[in-house]
Amino acid sequence: MDDVEARLVEDDAAIRALARGARRVAVLGVKTEAQAGQPAFYVAAALAADGVEIVPVPVYYPEVTQILGRPVVRRVVDAPGPIDIVCVFRRPSDLAGHLDDLLAARPAVVWLQQGIRDDAFAATLAQAGISVVQDRCLMVERRRAKARG
Repeated sequence: MDDVEARLVEDDAAIRALARGARRVAVLGVKTEAQAGQPAFYVAAALAADGVEIVPVPVYYPEVTQILGRPVVRRVVDAPGPIDIVCVFRRPSDLAGHLDDLLAARPAVVWLQQGIRDDAFAATLAQAGISVVQDRCLMVERRRAKARG
């Protein structure tokens, strides 16, 4: 397996390790408190409640300046400091529009939430040295990782 293939993370143990190790997560496509029942909000809220520092990166809601008590940024690359994981809540058809931002930000991991998969997008990130998890819920995998100790 070459380095690019190794960055396309599919192994359950490796996925759990990434989820467990997340300390600072940018949530691309995060919703606001007004949409608290949607995964794009409650996953971020659950991560925050678990001690993860959340960097909200909403796509909509231009009037919003804070989500979960944290200042929003409009692009991942604008987030101050390093990002462990960019947790993505965007339709597969919308991913390409975020590629340049993600490549410029250079997070350690881009995590496409459950139901989101784009192999070409993932391969481009992997070729740039960014690990990618596809079609998995970060909240669920973090809970599984913690349950296993």
